[in-house]
Order: sequence, then C-alpha cells, then structure tokens
Amino acid sequence: MARDYAARCPVSPVRNTWLLAAAILLLAAQGIGAQKVRVEEELEAYPTESVDLRCQFIDGGGRTKLTQVSWIWEPIDGQRDNIAVYHPTYGQSFPNLSFKDRVVFLQNSLENPSIRISNLRMSDAGRYTCEYATYPSGNEQGTTTLIMLAKPKNSANVVTVQAGSKSVVVAQCEAADGKPAATIKWLTQVGGNHSTSTMNGPDGTVTVRSDYRLVPTPADDGRELTCMVEQRTQERPWALSVRLSVEYPPSVSIEGYDNNWYVGRSGAVLLCQANANPPPTNVTWTAASGSLPDSVVVDGNKLTVRKVDDAVNTTFICEVKNKHGASRHQITTIVIEEKRTMTPGPSTGAVIGGIAGSLLFIGLIIGIIFFIRKRQEDAEGPPKHKPPPPVKAGSSTEMNLDDETTGALNGGGPAVLGDPAKYDNVNELKDHIADGHHGNDLDAPNREAPAANISRGESFVSPAMYV
Repeated sequence: MARDYAARCPVSPVRNTWLLAAAILLLAAQGIGAQKVRVEEELEAYPTESVDLRCQFIDGGGRTKLTQVSWIWEPIDGQRDNIAVYHPTYGQSFPNLSFKDRVVFLQNSLENPSIRISNLRMSDAGRYTCEYATYPSGNEQGTTTLIMLAKPKNSANVVTVQAGSKSVVVAQCEAADGKPAATIKWLTQVGGNHSTSTMNGPDGTVTVRSDYRLVPTPADDGRELTCMVEQRTQERPWALSVRLSVEYPPSVSIEGYDNNWYVGRSGAVLLCQANANPPPTNVTWTAASGSLPDSVVVDGNKLTVRKVDDAVNTTFICEVKNKHGASRHQITTIVIEEKRTMTPGPSTGAVIGGIAGSLLFIGLIIGIIFFIRKRQEDAEGPPKHKPPPPVKAGSSTEMNLDDETTGALNGGGPAVLGDPAKYDNVNELKDHIADGHHGNDLDAPNREAPAANISRGESFVSPAMYV
C-alpha cells in the first residue's frame, strides 16, 4: 500500500530541498546548544610556571539563567575534585588544599570565570572542567586538558673497569625526571652494545638510563663515547662525550741498548718503559748476576752506566708494579773491547732507486730476448716478397729456358705436363713422357724454349703433376 501511495504521490524536488535544509538547521541548533561553554581543548606548561584556564558562557538568546560556576580537576579517571567555585551571592571558594593560594579567578563574573594556577607542579597535570549550574537547561560544561612538560636532567659518566674477558658496563647516560620520556643514543666507534631502562616518578616524570657494555681491553682505554639525548622540550639534542677508563697491569720494555758498549764508554743509558693504568707505583732495577755493579746509577725508570767495564757484562732486569699486578723485562748487555764503527745503512731513496734500476734492467733483457726470437721466426718463415711476373707470349721480351731451367717457372720444379685427361690410360701417359724426354735430348741443342704463355694476373702456381 505504501508503494502504491508513493507511486501515486511522488515527492517533488522542491520539497526534498526544504526537508534537507530543515535537518541541517536542526543539527546546527543542537550543536550551538552543546557548545555554550567555550574553553581551550589542550594546554602545555612547565613546573614553577603559571597557566591561565579560560572559560566563557555563550548564550545567544539570553534565556539561560546562570546560578554558579565550578572548576573541577580530574588527575586520573574517576577522581573529581573541586578546586574553585564562584557564586554571585556567596563569592569565591577554593576547597582543595593542594591548590590553596595557587588558584585565583581572573574576573568576578559568571560569564567569564577564567582562573590562573601559579607555581605549577608536575602533579597538576590532568583534565580541568568548567561547569555551570544553569536554569532551565541544567548543567553545562567544557573541559581543558593540561599537559605538564619537564625538561630532563641529563648526565653521562664513565665506569672505571679492569681489562678482562667478560662484558661489563663501561659508561652510563641518564635523562632524569623528564616528561615525556627522553630517547638516548650512543655515538661511538667502540665495539659494544647498550641497554635502556625507564623508571616512572610519583609526579608523572620519567627517568631513562642507558648502560653501554663491552669486553674491555687495554686498547680501549681512553677511547671516546658520546651520549645523545633527544626530548620534546629540548630545542636540539643534548650530547656529552666521555672517555673510557680501562685499568690493566703493566707491560714493560727496555730501550737504549745499541750493541756498542765498549770498555771505557761513559754515560750508557737503559730506559724501562711501562704501559699501565693506573700508572706504575714502583720500578725496580736488578741484575741477574746479583747486586747492581758499582758503576751503575738508577733514577726511577732510568739506569745509567757511568763507565762501561766488564762488571756490566750482565743481564739487567726491570720490574714494574701497579695495583693490578707486576711485570718485568730483561736485556743482556755485552761489553766489547773496542768501539764498533757503526756503518749507516742505505737511505730509503737509495733502496727505492736500486729496486727501480733492477726492474728496468730485467725489462731490457726480456725485450732483447723477445726481439732475437722474433727475428729468428721471421727468417725461418716463407718469403714475404712476391717474385716478378712472367712475360706474356708475343711480347717484346722473351724468356729463354735451357735444359737446366725447363722446370716450372716458380722455383725450378719439373716441367708442366699437358692435360692428363686426353690419355686413355697410365701406360700411354708413361710412353708420352718417355718420348718427350727422348726428343728433348736429341733436339735440345737446336730447340728454342717456348715463351711462357701466362698473362698478368693469372696464378703463377704450376698445376698438379701426375706421375
């Protein structure tokens, strides 16, 4: 039935337009009614600062009666505390002791009951609702979220460790009491890894700590690490560089002996060099033969022989100690009768020049050998020149061939036979060859060799000879 009615009475486009406009106006009116209390949605602030929480009642028709306004603080979900109340007859009230002497109304007005909170604390973060008691519509409200920010207290330090074979913490970086939580990174060429932990404070702040770990070696002592902290409240990343402190027992060496301690030499010196962290606390010189010779004077790590004699023909021992252990090194000094002439070694330039000259000489020899072998290969190979072509028959120049040159024109080979196909068998071919030889013997003195009938451009190679 509804379909039949719709078919009989269709809705006109004009009517549709009016219905849509009415729906839009209705929604707008509801929206305006819902937005009677104007506040800021979100504010950010720092501890010890002040913040203004603004609130304004919007009543276009002026038909709403305002009776009282309250500010309600919600630090967490489910907890609501009145911190400020204004009544046009009874005045202002601040019931929450946590905000006593820190909250004031900026105006004594129901239409604009904005407040100011001074000496902010991190615990002041939360939602603040401006709530009106009105007639006849009831309560109207708007909520502002206050976000408390805190700049972290950043620090970085090294942890003194002893060289070993286990991974230990060698440096720490901390961003304390920040909000929101900071991010810590390490910038270094030192091989290792880091771990990060966080700890929440009672006031909503967060402390972030990062420990850098590695297996420390003496070579890591003094190497640099950089801690970098990034956080929302900082204009740029905070960074601090520290140097590792790795302690290890001494490693010892003796320097100064030149293998030229001759009898009568004065002022011969040995130095005991030690690498240790912390620095050595004790350096001791002894001799393998017993006590030190009378001509020896010791000053810390320096041993001086005032005058060389046979008594210093011994082994000197240097022992170094620190809190992590002791290490020693020894050297045997040999006393010679006469001063040894020290021949200076070749300079670096001379060595390089000698190497270059040797390489050049080897290259020259290889080039000569290659050239000689190339000449030999050329001599053994076929001729590379072309023989002069023969003269055609009937030309002004003739070629006379005697008995010794009756072979082929190219190299004196046997005489070229006629076409062998005109002979019936091999015997006829042999008889023809025998007759030809006999005739040549009788007529050789009186016969003139025929001129070669080879035109220019034809092949000069003799045809195949059949035997």
